[in-house]
Amino acid sequence: MIKTAKISTTILIVVLIVVVINILSESYNFRIDLTEDKEYTLSKATKDILKNLDMPVTVTAYFSEDLPTNVGNISGNLKDMLIEYNNRSEGMVVYKFVNPNENEESEQEAVKAGIQPLMINVREKDQIKQQKAYLGAVISMGDEKEIIPFLQPGSAMEYALSSSIKKLSVKDKPVIAFIQGHGEPGLNEIPQVYQELNIMYDVQTITLTDTTVLPRNVKTLAIVRPTDSIPASHMAKIDQFLSVGGKVLLALNRVEGNFSNATGSAVSVGLEGWLLNKGLTLSENFIVDANCGSVTLQQQQGNFTMQSQIQFPYLPVINKFADNPITKGLEAVSLQFASPITFAGDTSMKFTPIAYSSEKSGSLRAPIYFDIQKQWQLTDFPMSGLVVGAILEGNFNSNILSKIVIFSDGDFPVGGNQRGMQLPPDNVNLLVNSIDWLSDDTGLIELRTKGVTSRPIKEMEDSTKTFLKWLNFILPIILIVVYGLVRIQMNHSKRVKRMEVSYE
Repeated sequence: MIKTAKISTTILIVVLIVVVINILSESYNFRIDLTEDKEYTLSKATKDILKNLDMPVTVTAYFSEDLPTNVGNISGNLKDMLIEYNNRSEGMVVYKFVNPNENEESEQEAVKAGIQPLMINVREKDQIKQQKAYLGAVISMGDEKEIIPFLQPGSAMEYALSSSIKKLSVKDKPVIAFIQGHGEPGLNEIPQVYQELNIMYDVQTITLTDTTVLPRNVKTLAIVRPTDSIPASHMAKIDQFLSVGGKVLLALNRVEGNFSNATGSAVSVGLEGWLLNKGLTLSENFIVDANCGSVTLQQQQGNFTMQSQIQFPYLPVINKFADNPITKGLEAVSLQFASPITFAGDTSMKFTPIAYSSEKSGSLRAPIYFDIQKQWQLTDFPMSGLVVGAILEGNFNSNILSKIVIFSDGDFPVGGNQRGMQLPPDNVNLLVNSIDWLSDDTGLIELRTKGVTSRPIKEMEDSTKTFLKWLNFILPIILIVVYGLVRIQMNHSKRVKRMEVSYE
């Protein structure tokens, strides 16, 4: 009788606890984020954006149901994130989910809103078939709207949402100007960079001439891959811009390669002396790196032309970065020929390297002949950590602090879908982050690189690969054995206790 009463009391207490937890969960919710880059924790930038909303935002998510787990999880993650957006904004962000596959009317609504279907592979009864799926969202504020046509697994979901909301809510965008007139690429040649910058900035181009007056509202000047000589009078205008606190981004080629004749040579556009006066030197050397990209080699075998991919150390892949807001979260930036950056200025200037070659790299003086079929050895990479990106801060010809961000490759942000190709995501992120940092608008930097873009297992040490392989194999077995031993001990303890005279 006593035992029955104890059991009834225990059940009642458990039921009460569950009821209280459910009541509290209606008003409060939290979760523990154990991911490496805090993927499920809202950043300060997002919280600030949501706090400053003065108009309601509606997020309409068009997501198909009954999708494979690797794709279907996106819907749950998005819903959890939108709940937090709603809570943080005190109800200013509202959301709804629409299943376009439910009926023809819902599907037409999704397509009309700008969300196009994707065909994904679904395994069913040991067969693979294709299924139409919708995985997009529309963010609207008043009469304005932003479309996220596709949210993919591993993407920076918070950045997509927050940047869209920010774009709708921002009133006066800072002005960013790309210098033209010396062979620099136009905005149509950097479409991915332009698309990202256009969220937060009024992106313009300015053609420098002897009579050009740089507008006072320009926050940052960007000089990307000039190919023609820059006159001293134009550099004087850039100096004047720096002297009043302006910021400058430089992405320059000091060396270039020509695949048609397999040669590499030095490049000069007249900036060398200008940079030297500030203590900066971009040497006439090619960086070679064991961590590199590939080129396609064509070989004739009889009547057939064979193509093969071979590593080409003159195309370094940069994955060594400083702990800096510009490079935080970056994983791999692909360069097209680069040269070392060195600083020999005085202590009145602050020089901060932010991007380096790998531990196995080297430097070769131009001009040079590219031996595509060369068998590279470790002895060809005697150097380590050559600087390819840096920040220079100081008072340039005035008492006002200003900043320059410089990269020794002018091609890394150029290209994109206008040339029928896509730049690596971190190539875009590096340039856009640099302009964010220079323009004192760093809030969204940490979000842009929050998704995983490149983490290949082949770059791990062999010992690490072996450890992870055996850990995945042995750990489940160990856990089962430990659980079994614990259960055996518990059952043994129960039997001993029952055998005691005082047991009831």
